[in-house]
Amino acid sequence: MGKLTPKQIDSYNEPGTYEDGDGLRLVVKAGGKKYWILRFQLAGKRREMGLGPYPDVKLKQARERAIDERRLLQQNIDPLVARAESQAALLKAQQDEQAKAITFKSLAIEYIAAHRAGWKNAKHGQQWENTLQTYAYPILEDLSTSEVTTEHVLKVLMPIWQTKSETASRVRNRIEMILDAAKAKGLREGENPARWRGHLDKLLPPRAKVMKVVHHPALPWAEMPAFMAKLNEHDELSYKAMRLTILTACRTNEVLGATWAEMDLANKVWRIPAHRMKAAKEHRVPLSEPALKLLQGLPRIKGNPHVFPGAREGKPLSNMSMLMGLRRMKQDDLTMHGFRSTFRDWSAESTQYPREVCEQALAHVRQDKAEAAYFRGDLFEKRRAMMEDWARFVAAISNTSPP
Repeated sequence: MGKLTPKQIDSYNEPGTYEDGDGLRLVVKAGGKKYWILRFQLAGKRREMGLGPYPDVKLKQARERAIDERRLLQQNIDPLVARAESQAALLKAQQDEQAKAITFKSLAIEYIAAHRAGWKNAKHGQQWENTLQTYAYPILEDLSTSEVTTEHVLKVLMPIWQTKSETASRVRNRIEMILDAAKAKGLREGENPARWRGHLDKLLPPRAKVMKVVHHPALPWAEMPAFMAKLNEHDELSYKAMRLTILTACRTNEVLGATWAEMDLANKVWRIPAHRMKAAKEHRVPLSEPALKLLQGLPRIKGNPHVFPGAREGKPLSNMSMLMGLRRMKQDDLTMHGFRSTFRDWSAESTQYPREVCEQALAHVRQDKAEAAYFRGDLFEKRRAMMEDWARFVAAISNTSPP
């Protein structure tokens, strides 16, 4: 039978310790706050554990809790350890429930939103959304991130691994990054089921062995002057964009996104900023006389900074404008990107310019990392001479510069 009564407990206002018996005691703190403490000894060590504040925990409840803890002591179980394990198990159960509420799709949307600002352009974010919507969501959409297994990932990848290897590889990588984010947020544990090295590479053939290399249709370089003469017959803005693309050997998105602020016509230089380049490095483009003449003849639209302004206010020509120009010329067998290959074939087969000059003109990243580390220049003056030769070559049939 305990020593304390409810009436006594209510009367205790002075700081101190008041014994109830068998290790149960009431501790009154300065300010009048009261707490239940159970004192016990285990393995020769004296310890204390709190059983809750009074009056939240009444006298009867405190005695019942003390009895429960003493039963554990009789089994040589430390009640403090048992309580910590119980609390950890409860927390884990709560976290598991929270994790189940966060689906793969919801985390994917969150991941894209968080990283969109760091991606080079809006198109990249759209590609993430489109590929996940088409290939991943039909299998993973409603699964919690903790439930996604290797079997699920294989179910996404198997139908497209051999027929759309490039797309499949990107989908796999995106799933891996989303699941890595889930692990970082404490939503899943263990190995990432979308990891390639040491995991999926044991279950799927290497992409290089199944992918079909698709080359952009390119015009044979010897036919370039005749094509340019045909192109010169058209005066619409999209055709002028096509001419500049050919004359500079740049990518279509680099040309369509060009602004007047990037053009230094006085020094015949076009500086494409790093954020618009595939290699994320500024690229200086020497402007040949025909390219310079073409730019000087273009109108400037107030309120639109682009060299090739589109129909929408402040926007450039659409990505499809040059491709549609090829179609109107009945050249469906070609792509604008293919003209970079035409330029590269011309420079390799009919000029004496070194390989590194040609590769620099195309703004290709050096594959040899050691070479790249020592090579800091951009061979600008040598490239200027080469681009003048290229411009003279493509205008050879008509012997006139493009307007």
